[in-house]
Amino acid sequence: MWLILGIGAILSAILNLVRTFTGKDASRFRVISLSLTALTVCAFYNDGAQRVLHEDWGGLMDIMPVMSKTLWVCVILSILVNGISFLIIKLRKK
Repeated sequence: MWLILGIGAILSAILNLVRTFTGKDASRFRVISLSLTALTVCAFYNDGAQRVLHEDWGGLMDIMPVMSKTLWVCVILSILVNGISFLIIKLRKK
């Protein structure tokens, strides 16, 4: 589930930038992107919790070290990409 949500967050961030650069309202995609990013992190955390409940320690050792760093990078990129559209809008109003 977290993979689908993550892909949706990336696609909506790209649509956010495209709409911003074309001068159209991108606020809808900005909200969708940040929401899907938050849901991705929640879904990944839920996956880890389920693995703990099922005592799948091997699965946790395989997934958690890499994915925790990946989620940090994706969340930071999501914030930056969606922040770019705010900056572009501010610069256009001046």
